[in-house]
Amino acid sequence: MRRTANLIGVAVALAGMCALAEAQTTDWPTRPVTLIVPFTAGGGIDANARLQALVLGEILGQSVVVENVGAASGTVGSARVAKAAPDGYTLLIGNSGTHAYSQSLFKKIPYNAVDDFAPVGLVSESPRILIVRKDFPADNLGQFIAYVKANQAQLRFGSAGIGSGTHLPCARLNLALGVDVTHVPYRGAGGAMQDLIGGRIDYMCDTIQTGAAQVKGGSVKAIAVMAAKRAPNIPDIPTTAEQGLAGVEATVWNGFFFPRGTPQPIVQKMNRALQEMLERPDIRTKMQALGLEVVPPEQRTPEYLAGMLPREIARWAKVIKDAGISMD
Repeated sequence: MRRTANLIGVAVALAGMCALAEAQTTDWPTRPVTLIVPFTAGGGIDANARLQALVLGEILGQSVVVENVGAASGTVGSARVAKAAPDGYTLLIGNSGTHAYSQSLFKKIPYNAVDDFAPVGLVSESPRILIVRKDFPADNLGQFIAYVKANQAQLRFGSAGIGSGTHLPCARLNLALGVDVTHVPYRGAGGAMQDLIGGRIDYMCDTIQTGAAQVKGGSVKAIAVMAAKRAPNIPDIPTTAEQGLAGVEATVWNGFFFPRGTPQPIVQKMNRALQEMLERPDIRTKMQALGLEVVPPEQRTPEYLAGMLPREIARWAKVIKDAGISMD
């Protein structure tokens, strides 16, 4: 009898715990959600995150508080989310760097991009644009390729730093062309742009937002958009594929992630909030002003992002290996 009573007591306790967990999942969120931005404040991903956090907070009925944890190319902040409690109150805005490049750039990394996160959804993409100093003797991709192949030993390309979203696209381009051009890494894209404008470096694969602005201002020349289609904010610049060079597309994406083990009802509720946010015309306009292209609804699902990650990791692993790039 005593054993039976104990078993009944355990069953009642377990049922109560399950009911409590289900209630917590159903009622989520009941307090503010922390959105980790794994980069320092003031950059493009930070501006994007803060814009989206405000709207997500309105939709969810709880504040979404942005916290910048910038170090080691975004891996410190990403690791913090990977190790956080899977209760829906710690969210990450990750990107190509934190979840694709990082897996090959570092010999030791404190998380597995595929296994340690619960993908919520892809949000946006931002293509790179190949730009050159304004007196560079080429006005299209064919001329650029011919000149670089003939003068590669004297040329230099710049980036925001080793392994950055402005370095790897140019590394991929150089591999495709079969050229060995000196890389000049800067501490941020601003320094690289200043030296490109000043003629101290020859080309770079910049973000579409800053690159297009400098092209429109006449400070540099645009050669090609490194994407599957032309960029809305600079529609007269053809893509690399349009100019005869396929397979060098380089688009940096942003997406949301919870820690692995976050209950699916919470993941799905956040995904619905994400979908609702991205359908708002004012948000889409503001994101486009940041140089971001909102992905279509079918690419915003947890399943799409989960399936995309292994492909992205493999794609950039080959570039990193073939170019001999390392952050260690």
